[in-house]
Amino acid sequence: MKQRPIKSKTANRTDRSEPARRTDRSEPAERSTRSDIARSKPDAAATKNKPGRPDAAAAKNKRGKPKSAKPQRAQAQAPKISNAKPARHQYADADRPSGPPQGDGMRLQKVLAQAGVASRRAGEELISQGRVEVDGRIVLEQGLRIDPENAVVRVDGVRVVVQKDLVHLALNKPRGWQSTMSDDLGRPCVGDIVSERVSAGQRLFHVGRLDADTEGLLLLTNDGDLAHRLMHPSFEVSKTYLATVSGALERGVGKKLKEGVDLDDGPAKVDTFTLLDINEGKSLVRVTLHEGRKHIVRRLFDAVGHPVIRLVRTDIGAVALGDQRPGTLRVLGRGEVGGLYGAVGL
Repeated sequence: MKQRPIKSKTANRTDRSEPARRTDRSEPAERSTRSDIARSKPDAAATKNKPGRPDAAAAKNKRGKPKSAKPQRAQAQAPKISNAKPARHQYADADRPSGPPQGDGMRLQKVLAQAGVASRRAGEELISQGRVEVDGRIVLEQGLRIDPENAVVRVDGVRVVVQKDLVHLALNKPRGWQSTMSDDLGRPCVGDIVSERVSAGQRLFHVGRLDADTEGLLLLTNDGDLAHRLMHPSFEVSKTYLATVSGALERGVGKKLKEGVDLDDGPAKVDTFTLLDINEGKSLVRVTLHEGRKHIVRRLFDAVGHPVIRLVRTDIGAVALGDQRPGTLRVLGRGEVGGLYGAVGL
């Protein structure tokens, strides 16, 4: 009698439950695998922004060259509000020049340069050294703007003329010429020498007069205030003459002239007297005086018995005739003009 193989209960249980067990376990395993893959796959945005990772825009084309990135629409960003205090120059104009504040007028160093005092750089050094004065106040700051027409500028105490239209001339008037701008009798006059300047629009007038027989220095200007003060006796501007007189002067003549001589219109005297030469019955002397009366030098020497043969004015204040030829004009230098202004308190 054949015996049937005895199946173990364990085996039967295993055989029946194994497929079911596999089916039951496969689903959680599959879900676990998908979850792990999802966790292990990096975020696209993170990969794109992470440094060192190739971007999608870096993909290569068929020729092996990197493709150009596609233009993306710019996204409007919301305005950011900041409560921080703005900087002092946050809204300053970029074209605004730096330095001292801008104002009316002309920079002082430029005024000095145009007046012939010094270059702009040298003018800045004069200002920094405290040698420049404007309207009675010493200026130390650079870039100060002034009105050249009205400001009174001095360098080392000497007045600087900064007005462009002011003219100061020195003329060596020849002997026999009239000290007038025109002459009805047709005689040669000062106006003939400066006719070109007058026709060009300059309004010139002579400072004082020299008689026709007197030659030498005569000032011409269009500065009426200066001319008035130079001619006024109260300002006592000195004038120097070379006089050739008849006869040999005695020793006491000079002393007498300095002490004073009585004339028809009052006493008069000279400030200085120097005997230069005696030759062939004539004497050459130099005298300085601040009198402005008509023919004053000739009248003084007539009073002491030595009439004048030839008279030449050589100096007016700080202006000297020098070797200037008769009938010629020259423009006064800055120091000469400043000396004239200083002599009359301008």
